[in-house]
Amino acid sequence: MEHIECLIIGSGPAGYTAAIYAARADMKPVVYEGMQPGGQLTITTDVENYPGYPNGIMGPEMMELFKTQAVRLGTDVRFGLITSVDFSSGKPPYIVSVDDNIQISAATVIISTGASARWLGIPSETRLNGSGVSACAVCDGFFFRQQPVAIVGGGDTACEEASYLAKICSKVYMLVRGDNFRASKAMQHRVLNTPNIEVLFNTDTDEILGDKAVTGLRVKNNKTGETREVEIGGFFVAIGHTPNTTIFKPWIEMDATGYIITKPDSTHTNVEGVFACGDAQDKTYRQAVTAAGTGCMAALDAERYLSSVMHSK
Repeated sequence: MEHIECLIIGSGPAGYTAAIYAARADMKPVVYEGMQPGGQLTITTDVENYPGYPNGIMGPEMMELFKTQAVRLGTDVRFGLITSVDFSSGKPPYIVSVDDNIQISAATVIISTGASARWLGIPSETRLNGSGVSACAVCDGFFFRQQPVAIVGGGDTACEEASYLAKICSKVYMLVRGDNFRASKAMQHRVLNTPNIEVLFNTDTDEILGDKAVTGLRVKNNKTGETREVEIGGFFVAIGHTPNTTIFKPWIEMDATGYIITKPDSTHTNVEGVFACGDAQDKTYRQAVTAAGTGCMAALDAERYLSSVMHSK
């Protein structure tokens, strides 16, 4: 059975940053790319908020550069999906299955599997994704400054993002499926007291309009059946994210929604030698730059862990 000193599961900004640091520490990291090589940024067009790119960069190109840097420093990047893990011993090495048919052992494991945005599931949303449709207002709101936009959702995140958009966009239509918010009272008050946010309760998205880019939106009142069209340039979905952590559930401590809980001021999980970084454990910020930061932390934590194990022998 192949033995790996540092196994990194996932290949977004967190995974590749962990790989860069682990490779420089001579840990011979192996990255398994997973179902979406490069992570969520591969379905993002312009990235303008990552430091070091004054003219912006396309998401897929940026992730290719991350990968190239990791490989140059000695990372072994493999196409494949980690389908199961066995952390039952509570102490490394751990047995991990790849694509249900290959088993490997690992001295340390860095989980950087990310999270997937929840979508409405309508064809026009898929067709215009990256051309005016986005699941991150903080990432992409800038592209629609001084334009009318719409956002779907009724929780705290949706209210927070609507408030953010209201500062840079001319008008924000907020579509809430039910007849009230799910957000905290404080967030509700903020939205309702912002003049350029129009809240549409009992409202579903019927169709996002536009050929090659979003130009408008047809909404439907789910009580009366009445439809109306509004002109918008951007459409944001804020109905939550699902962390890609299902295979770790029997062993790793998580919150109610599946985000991995790490020990304070570290990336250590409750399982010795297993670390978590990026959107798999961060439900607050969910930015490429913060994911990269925690990827660095995970590699440093793994290196220190391995050093302490070696010294204790």
